[in-house]
Amino acid sequence: MPEGDTVWRAARDLDAALAGRRLIACDFRVPAYATVDFTGQLVSAVQSRGKHLLMFVDGHVIHSHLSMEGRWDINPVPASRASPHWRRPAHTARAVLRTTDVEAVGFSLGLLEVLPESEVGNAVGHLGPDLLGLGWDADEALRRLLAEPERAIGLALLDQRNLAGIGNIYRNELCFLGRVHPSVPVGELPNLPRMVEVAKRLLDVNKDRPMRSTTGGPARGDGALWVYGLAGKPCKRCGSLIRHAKMRDPAFPARMARDIYFCPRCQAGR
Repeated sequence: MPEGDTVWRAARDLDAALAGRRLIACDFRVPAYATVDFTGQLVSAVQSRGKHLLMFVDGHVIHSHLSMEGRWDINPVPASRASPHWRRPAHTARAVLRTTDVEAVGFSLGLLEVLPESEVGNAVGHLGPDLLGLGWDADEALRRLLAEPERAIGLALLDQRNLAGIGNIYRNELCFLGRVHPSVPVGELPNLPRMVEVAKRLLDVNKDRPMRSTTGGPARGDGALWVYGLAGKPCKRCGSLIRHAKMRDPAFPARMARDIYFCPRCQAGR
């Protein structure tokens, strides 16, 4: 599942493949931008902001969000004009950017838009401090979280306006590590600064790994995570069976309820 570490890694790889190179082909497969063509233009940089990707080209920004299933693949340019040998169905491709050496293809992107560079703030200006950004500000993240002390910590952590980069896996793992149920209000947490510190540390240590681990164990199988996706299996701390439930955010009524996983013994709360 794409979270801040996954998107950071995608930006790093795309920047290495595209930055400083001119596009020899450009194809946006969404109606609103089908006529946009950056062929011949220089890609200056690719950056991540939380779970958002920003590609800077010719005074514009190609802004994408992976959502649940999106990803960018980087492939060698095919030797012929024959159909590309992509690893994913061609009908899911939303953007194709080609240099003389590589072809970057965005598949199943949750969001794709092209903006003037001067308007990038409209796309990502609402985000809180980026856990993997150069300007990470823990104090500002804490200030934003504590601005709504009655809000459930499991909802506040997912809100990208508070701190950017945490998805559902990290949300559940952080609540376990903080020994708190996701429904406990932010204002009742005595260890909130510690939770923010651990969030930063977890994303940092996982950003260079293709498979993440929050336990310190091998990044494969059940040993990689404490609770996420492990309903019905014994807690690694106390042996109680991990439970599963759904949690809806009243602040975003149109969004679906998200999965929560927790240990009924280790995680005090409601």
